[in-house]
Amino acid sequence: MSEPLFSIVIACYNHENFIRDAVESALRQQHPGKEIIVVDDASGDGSAEVLKSFGQSIIFERLPVNRGAAAARNHGASAAKGKYLIFLDGDDALTPWSLKVYGRIIEERSPKLILGRSSLFYGDLPTFPAGPPPKIRFVEYATFFDKDRPWVYNTSSLVVERAAFRDAGGWSEDIFYQDIQDLLNKLCVAGGTNIVLAPETVLYRMHSTNAVRQIAPFIEGIHKLLTKARRGAYPGGRAVRTKRAVWFGGLIFYWAKEGMRNGHFLDGLKLIFTNWWMVLLAILRRAIAWITGRRAIEVLTLQPNATENPVGSHPRTVTEHS
Repeated sequence: MSEPLFSIVIACYNHENFIRDAVESALRQQHPGKEIIVVDDASGDGSAEVLKSFGQSIIFERLPVNRGAAAARNHGASAAKGKYLIFLDGDDALTPWSLKVYGRIIEERSPKLILGRSSLFYGDLPTFPAGPPPKIRFVEYATFFDKDRPWVYNTSSLVVERAAFRDAGGWSEDIFYQDIQDLLNKLCVAGGTNIVLAPETVLYRMHSTNAVRQIAPFIEGIHKLLTKARRGAYPGGRAVRTKRAVWFGGLIFYWAKEGMRNGHFLDGLKLIFTNWWMVLLAILRRAIAWITGRRAIEVLTLQPNATENPVGSHPRTVTEHS
């Protein structure tokens, strides 16, 4: 039996009310080359019982003690056989056409990273019309640090080639807040990166316990990342020093603004003033992009099913300018 193209790794901790939606969204993907690995990180609620009800349709792993989200994802990735890893959090879900979108991009470009598009929602999962969207709009970059468009950072929107993930050392198990930003720093020179602008591929669930609501730990997380960068813990060396500083500048500005807006005024002020030169570089980069234009958007036709794309033919890409 050939190896799957995708391994969907779902990390779960006390997601009894959400995990069924996450798993079912993965099972509904109309792509033959997939496996679904669910790692329950020693949940104290009924998550394990929900997951057992899926039987042999998933690969179910239950950790004996709680080790944290990064360790749970690494555990799932170690069991994966797919060429590409998708890390889906247990409270999120994939849209019905996620793997079709990712698969088309891989067919065309074989990137190291795909950054999917998220849509926020509250309450029940939204419904979608039958059939996939007709087109994919995306932008391709040589590396992650070359991107000139914003992206909503969340774990569930990341697709990474398994070999590149392994070479980067996987998730850092000592970092939870800013964990995906840390991983992307480790993957910054891995190679081709595609950002999906449309359609949405991930449904990011908003609820009372979202980690993103914890402003102070995220600000502290940036300090951890900056310390790692100063120690030379990330790849690329001097060749990407300026690009990394530009990227950090945007991150610093966002979390400093959020901190000051949410009662962490001194923390936000300290973050932005101790790293002001990175923020300045980020502003300059954005101004240059506004004047000269950002990298062109490409459009790829998304066929409803494989039979409509005859063997030997390839979907045509066209370029949009913005």
